[in-house]
Amino acid sequence: MELATLMSIFGLPLVLSGLSAFVISPLIIGIYKRLGWLDDPKKSKHPKVVHKYPVPRGGGVVIFLSLFIGTSLFLGLDKHAIGIMLGALILTVIGIMDDVWDLNPYLRLGLGILAAGMVVAAGIGIAFITNPFDGVIQLNEPQIAFYLFGKTRTIWVLADLLAIVWIVWMMNMVNWSKGVDGQLPGYVVVAAIVIALLSFRFSEDVTQWNVSVLAAITAGAYLGFLPWNFYPQKIMPGYGGGSLAGYLLAVLSILSGAKLATMILVLGVPTIDAVYAMGRRILKGKSPVWGDRGHLHHRLMDVGWGKRRIAVFYWLVAAAFGMIALNLNSTEKLFTIVLLVALFLGLMLWINYFGSLSARQGRDSG
Repeated sequence: MELATLMSIFGLPLVLSGLSAFVISPLIIGIYKRLGWLDDPKKSKHPKVVHKYPVPRGGGVVIFLSLFIGTSLFLGLDKHAIGIMLGALILTVIGIMDDVWDLNPYLRLGLGILAAGMVVAAGIGIAFITNPFDGVIQLNEPQIAFYLFGKTRTIWVLADLLAIVWIVWMMNMVNWSKGVDGQLPGYVVVAAIVIALLSFRFSEDVTQWNVSVLAAITAGAYLGFLPWNFYPQKIMPGYGGGSLAGYLLAVLSILSGAKLATMILVLGVPTIDAVYAMGRRILKGKSPVWGDRGHLHHRLMDVGWGKRRIAVFYWLVAAAFGMIALNLNSTEKLFTIVLLVALFLGLMLWINYFGSLSARQGRDSG
C-alpha cells in the first residue's frame, strides 16, 4: 500500500481526533471546575492519591466525544460501530458518576460487564486464539441458537465469554496504570499505533482498514488529551478515560484478528503490574479490585522517580515491546512475555529491598 494511501487512512482520523480532544479538554475542565467536580487531595485520604492540588477528572468525556466525532466521520455507524459506541457511552456515564460520587469498585465492575456485553451483542467475539506452539484453538463451539425479533440468532458460548472477560480485564488493568500525570494517554497512543501497524500488514483485507481507522481515532483522542494531562496535569483521565482506554484497546485487539498476545506484550508492564497487585492484595486478605498505593508507579515514586520520568518510562517500554511484538511469531511472543515477567519481578524485588537506599528525599514530584 502506498504511503499516501496509508496517511489518508490513518493520518486524517488521527489528526482530527487529536484536534477534537485538544479543543474539548479545556471546555470539560471549565465545566467541571464550574460545577465543583474536582478531585481534592485534601478531602480524599485514599493512599493512592499522589496529586497535590484539586484537579477535575473528566477525561472520559473528552475521549468519548473525540471518539464519537472520529467514528461518525470516518467509519459511520454500522452494527459493530453502534455496539462499540454504546459500550463506550456506558463507560463514559459510569466515569462521570465516579468523578462526582466515587462509585464502589464492584458497581463499576458490574456496569463494565454490561458495556462489554454491548460489543459482544454487536457480533464481535473471539472465534479463535493462536496456539503458541502450533495452529489455532477454535472457540466457535458450543453454540446456542434462539429466535429473536424475527431472526434466528446464535451465541458462540466460548467466543463470546472470552471476549467479555478480555474486555473487562483490559478495562480494569489499563485503568489501574494511570496513577501519575501523562502516564496512561502516552502508552495508549503507542498501543493503538501498534495495532494500526499490525492491521496494515493485512491491507489486502479491506475489513482491516476499518480497524486501522478506529486505532487511529483512539490514538488521536489520547494524543490530543495528553498535553492537558502531562505534568503538571490540568485534568485527569478519571475512571471514564482509563476504562475507555482498556475497552478500546481490547476491542481493537479482537478486531485485528485476536491479537491478544500482541496487546499483552505491548502493555506488558501494566498487565503484569495488575496481576501482581491482585495477587498481593489477595495474599493480604484484601479485595483484589480495591485500589491501594502498591502499583509500580507508586513504588517508583517512593524511590525518588518524578512523575514525568515515570510516564516516559511507561511510554518507552510500551514502544520497545510494541516494535518487538510486530516482529515475533506466537511462540516467540510467549517466551518474551515470560522474560518480561521475570524482569518485572526483578525490578519489584530491587525496589522493595534495595530501592529505599537510593531514594532521594524531598525531590519535586515532577
